[in-house]
Amino acid sequence: MSSDLSPEQRRQGSRYVVTDEDRAAFKRDGYVHLRGVMSPEEMDEIEAVYDRFLRREITVVGKDFNDMTTGEHGTDPSGYAIVNVMLPRKYHPEWQGNLYEQRTSSIAEQLCGEGMTLDFDQLLAKQPRRDDAVFGWHQDQAYWIDTDDRRTATCWLAVDDSTLENGCLQFLPGSNHEPVRPHRPLHGDDRTSSHTLVTDLRPDDVLRPVPISRGDITVHGEGILHGSGGNTSAGSWRRAYIVAYRSRSTVEEERRLGFTHSHNDGLEVLDNVDGLVALRESGDDA
Repeated sequence: MSSDLSPEQRRQGSRYVVTDEDRAAFKRDGYVHLRGVMSPEEMDEIEAVYDRFLRREITVVGKDFNDMTTGEHGTDPSGYAIVNVMLPRKYHPEWQGNLYEQRTSSIAEQLCGEGMTLDFDQLLAKQPRRDDAVFGWHQDQAYWIDTDDRRTATCWLAVDDSTLENGCLQFLPGSNHEPVRPHRPLHGDDRTSSHTLVTDLRPDDVLRPVPISRGDITVHGEGILHGSGGNTSAGSWRRAYIVAYRSRSTVEEERRLGFTHSHNDGLEVLDNVDGLVALRESGDDA
């Protein structure tokens, strides 16, 4: 398929056409930038639901609505540097099977082959004027169980233009071919005190910022090192909508082990009154 196709030509109903050049870049660099996966009108529909989450009009329980930089939850989100919503399709079932999911499902299969299935979804929104809205350098595989089939396609949709100023993704191309680096919790000594993991850059690491436009996506695998800087813009949010696909056998093994990607994994819900949820530790936070 020609790489000269326009985004309008690539969007074919529930499918988005991936070219041979796209597949080669994904395999070589560990990520690929796909333009215009969602049209402006389709983005308007996504944004309307997204902002309902930010305004807390859709109830998200416990740690699944938190500040990604600190892990703070259950407080006023206007002070969060990075608003993180885990599993929005769980809390808003109407989103399940939406057009974005359909197109990214087709993309995951074209990039990774048959047998891919949706693993989790996530919203990440960096507030403006927050130079502390930093997503530390990491490899996704450090968070996940290790399986023989590590095929992964994490699709990252720009709800706003994602720029260097407001904290676009940055990748270390080719790091997907190296072993996973040692990671540590961002805060504290173990995962009970910090869900977020980080690793150190090496002196010879040359990161590549990847600014993308509203409606574009990047797709990356589980092994590429990536992160992002703060949002230093005066008034621009940097909102992202992530849907991740892994092999069906891997997702089945995750669920068998009780790993759902919820930040409430290992917690027992005790009470739910008017959207206020009490949680009790019943194991390690995943």
